[in-house]
Amino acid sequence: MTRRIGHHEPPDLRRPQPLKLTQMRKACFFLLGCTSLCVQAQSAAAAPEPGPWAFKLTPSLYATAHEHNAVDVNLRGNNGPHALWIGQYQRGEEFQQTRAGYEYTANFTWGQMVPSVQAASGGFAGGSLNFQIGQPVYLIAGLGRTNLRNYYNLNFDPNDAVTLGLGTRLPQGHQLSVFSVKDNRLATDQIITHAVWRWQASDTDRWTVDLAYKTGRSSPEDERVSGRSLSVTYDHRRTFVRLAYDEKVNFSANNQTRVSAGLRF
Repeated sequence: MTRRIGHHEPPDLRRPQPLKLTQMRKACFFLLGCTSLCVQAQSAAAAPEPGPWAFKLTPSLYATAHEHNAVDVNLRGNNGPHALWIGQYQRGEEFQQTRAGYEYTANFTWGQMVPSVQAASGGFAGGSLNFQIGQPVYLIAGLGRTNLRNYYNLNFDPNDAVTLGLGTRLPQGHQLSVFSVKDNRLATDQIITHAVWRWQASDTDRWTVDLAYKTGRSSPEDERVSGRSLSVTYDHRRTFVRLAYDEKVNFSANNQTRVSAGLRF
């Protein structure tokens, strides 16, 4: 699952808000505590031997109505349960932001727990904690929190939010999940519901289709918008391509087309 940082003032930036330091500290301590428990629990079991790093490079183009085109380059590295990433977003001379993050995947007999933290230029910081519980039908649950600084949201879901849904693994490499990501902090009524189908067609080919519906406001004072989005990803060996069309992107008045192509090495 991918996680979830930033609400935006049209077209894509939030209004700076007073920091709720007590709530943010509590959320950070909670995420750090859960990460520590994951590491300790996995350390108590047989620790996997360290392996080589695996990298994924993803350049993307964003074409948004009534805006200049934007580009983003993201590099992600995985080593066992650890994942690091760094990225750069640029929209003409109007806006740019550098970001970096860390994610830890802890696997248990009951499912999976994934805490993550992220920071970006301009003083942004945030984190999330996500669960998959059960097999082969599993519960999806998560919580995200930020310090409310300006951030261009490249996962296009609310980030100060809760996530809840269900998923299942089916025969012949199919996997289905339905989940909602809902703002529970900023009174925007933002909610995005996803239906995701994944198919491991062969050892070298994989398809992912994400159909979503959104409704909510960019800020409590704005009018409610609603829209649909569709993303299709095809993986072949070490390469992949993703096409997406997103109405009312980030709860703005604008529609967006996205093209990504990448390489694993």
